[in-house]
Amino acid sequence: MTLQAIKEAISGLPAAEKASLVHWLNMQDASEWDRQMEADFSEGGAGMALLQQWDAEIQSGQSITLEEFLERETKFPYQR
Repeated sequence: MTLQAIKEAISGLPAAEKASLVHWLNMQDASEWDRQMEADFSEGGAGMALLQQWDAEIQSGQSITLEEFLERETKFPYQR
């Protein structure tokens, strides 16, 4: 089945069934997000490396407090 055929089939569903499908797709997406977060923050994951880097920066005094960051943000807001 092609994506186009799936889209056409969905467009023909009653509103309640579309809502149910949206809920199911959202749950699938949330589950995938959870799996990715678990992988990233398990031993050897990309997130663990980032946390270790942050810990090293904190231990070496290369970080600033949240209060300092927020004060800088107030004085020099990032381009948005």
